[in-house]
Amino acid sequence: MNNFNSARERSARILGIAIATGLAGVLSASFGTAAQAGAAAQPQTDSQPQATWNATIARTPVPHEGCFTAHFPSTTWKEVACGTAPAVPYIPRSGSGGGAQTVGNGHDYAAVVSGAMSAAVGSFPTVSGLKTEKDDGVANDYSLQLNSNFISGSPACDGASNPSKCLAWEQFVYASGYDEAFMQYWLINYNTTCPSGWNSYSGDCYKNSKSVNVPLQVITQLKYLMLTGKAVASGNDTLTLTTKSDAYSTTGKDSVVYLVDGWNASEFNVVGDGGGSEADFNSGTSLTVQIDLTDGKTSAPTCASNDGTTGETNNLDLGKCTASGGSTPSISFTESN
Repeated sequence: MNNFNSARERSARILGIAIATGLAGVLSASFGTAAQAGAAAQPQTDSQPQATWNATIARTPVPHEGCFTAHFPSTTWKEVACGTAPAVPYIPRSGSGGGAQTVGNGHDYAAVVSGAMSAAVGSFPTVSGLKTEKDDGVANDYSLQLNSNFISGSPACDGASNPSKCLAWEQFVYASGYDEAFMQYWLINYNTTCPSGWNSYSGDCYKNSKSVNVPLQVITQLKYLMLTGKAVASGNDTLTLTTKSDAYSTTGKDSVVYLVDGWNASEFNVVGDGGGSEADFNSGTSLTVQIDLTDGKTSAPTCASNDGTTGETNNLDLGKCTASGGSTPSISFTESN
């Protein structure tokens, strides 16, 4: 699959997914105006109380920097030990996506605003026909990504070989193959020795926030998943992932790439689990993707085509995109095969 994985890491990853999937079968299984974005997204649930809880916990701020979990019906965050995110690059696109059919590597919709947003929420309001997903033959191996636009002029690029060509980028990621959720930061076109603590990747630099452990969510749970990203000036950016009955959150300093200063577009989708890989869904899969955002305005965002930023892909074809304004501006689009 990904050329950055050693054989040992890949084998351990496959074994971990297989064990987690097997166990699942055995067991049968403050935000301010940003609160509006969390309140609007309504992932599918089996009961209205759970739907209400999902929206409420997604907009409930964590008490301080760190990692946290919450379990339905509690809306109180419980602090847990943070983990270490995988040293795997969730790479930026290599092209514009123009002419592509399947989703990813630039070919995706983004919600674009005229100013800056402080929060975005990605969800799948409608899921039908979904039975299986594989990444390089491994079942239930995918990532959810809520990605910012490429940001020019970030102070994080001051040390680049040519700061005017350097682009900052932030991703909010749930990596199913690693049971972790975290933020990944990029300095694209850095083209010199990366800052201390950053990894080098083809002239770019990347690093991760601390991660929060998330038990494997098999792909048929996709309809219950909601990913929220929030940015706070001079504060902490926050990732929150909600599942059918649990929530997971981790934080990172906004000053890593100064997201809040230049965040004007958001991409959200389910794609391969790193390194430009592809999530392959069974034939007949149809998803509705929704991105709610907070930008302090009520006007509708733009449905920008070919404006995705991730290099990972899936095997679905994009449908039409519509944008809505109001108390919670949003875009919604379909993808299917």
